[in-house]
Amino acid sequence: MGSVNSRGHKAGAQAVMMGLDSAGKTTLLYKLKGYQLVETLPTIGFNVEPLEAPGHVSLTLWDIGGQAELRASWKHYLEGADVLVYVLDSTDEARLPEAGAELKEVLASPGMASVPFLVLANKQEAPGALPLLQIRDQLGLERFQGRCWELRACSALTGEGLPQALQSLGGLLRPRGRCVSW
Repeated sequence: MGSVNSRGHKAGAQAVMMGLDSAGKTTLLYKLKGYQLVETLPTIGFNVEPLEAPGHVSLTLWDIGGQAELRASWKHYLEGADVLVYVLDSTDEARLPEAGAELKEVLASPGMASVPFLVLANKQEAPGALPLLQIRDQLGLERFQGRCWELRACSALTGEGLPQALQSLGGLLRPRGRCVSW
C-alpha cells in the first residue's frame, strides 16, 4: 500500500480522518459533503472526497477505516498529511482510553510532529454524551501543549458543530501562529 503522496498529484491540503470504528467518520464525511443521511457500513479501507473549508481552502479528506485489524495500516495514510481529523464517539466512555491511545500512537508517527490536529467529539446530540472538558481530560490532550490542535463538539446526524469544525480545519491549515486548544 502506498502513501497518500504516492496516489497522485497533491492539490490543496491533505486531511486524514481517523478514529475507532463506529465513531461516525463516514457519516461525518457525507454530512460535510451535503449528502442526505444514509446508513453506512463499516469502512474497509478508505473513502476520499474533496471538500472546501472556509477561506477557500481546498481539502482532500481521507476517511480511513477504524476497525482494530485496520489500524496497523493507518501509518500508510499519514505521509504528506497537512492536518489530522480524529473522530470519537462522545457517548462511548468505555472506549475513550483506547481512542486516546490510538490518537497518541498516530501523533507519534514519523512526520506527524508538526501536523496540527482536530478532535471531533461526535454524537453530542445523544443522551449521555460526555462534555468536552471531560473528553479533553480523559484523552490527556493537555500533554500536546507544544502542538497546534482543537477539540470540537459535533453531531454527524444533525450537522450541529460541523460548520465550526470546517472553520477549525481552515484555521489549523493557516500559518501556525496562534492555536486554540478548544
